[in-house]
Amino acid sequence: MKNFLKSLNILVIFFIISFAATSPAYAHKLITHDDTHRSFETALQIPDHKISWAIYENLAANEAKFYSFEAKHGESLYASIVIPKMEDLETYSPTLVLVGDGIFQNDSIPFETSLGVQKIPYKGEFPSREFYEPFGQVTYWERQEVRMNIPTDGEYFIVVLDEKNQSGKYSLAIGTIEDFSGGDIFTTLPTAWIETKLFVNDYISIVIVVIILITIPIIPILFIVRKKVKQKISSN
Repeated sequence: MKNFLKSLNILVIFFIISFAATSPAYAHKLITHDDTHRSFETALQIPDHKISWAIYENLAANEAKFYSFEAKHGESLYASIVIPKMEDLETYSPTLVLVGDGIFQNDSIPFETSLGVQKIPYKGEFPSREFYEPFGQVTYWERQEVRMNIPTDGEYFIVVLDEKNQSGKYSLAIGTIEDFSGGDIFTTLPTAWIETKLFVNDYISIVIVVIILITIPIIPILFIVRKKVKQKISSN
């Protein structure tokens, strides 16, 4: 019985580690939010734009979401939008906007700012290139991405907005540096997996995992009960 429990624990740990290690993004750390970042004043703060982050969003028609970060001259910035491969989202493509000092474009946008503004709409074909993300078992359509060097020290904003009277879901990725510790395997990554499943409405997978987690501690209990029943029968 002890050997069985030991083997079971090893199997569960191996499953979790292997599961986490399959992520090709290795992975974006998920930033959760309360969906109130709808203006410059309430922008969602990105702790460090160089670290690899992901933000899951639902965006209504004619809506905008705001994100902010501090950056220094010469630092690299990476940002991209991907769309989960779901029904009715094949042609969904919100616009990404960069806002900040040193950005010299002055594109037309539906909000006021004295800072430089550069709009980056998706200009590719539909359906766009796909990629499969094993950690969350989700396929995404790629949209626009940004790679640039920060022009000057200061606060910058990324705004994602709808210009096509469409509603949908997107994931905003920022940064390229992987920043996971060993403890994240048992805390951050499981939470991110659940958030991913909720994001793509995959409730069945969550139910299956819950059933597995409930079943694991029941198995040794059944063995113990079975053993006691056998002993009682034998004694009689």
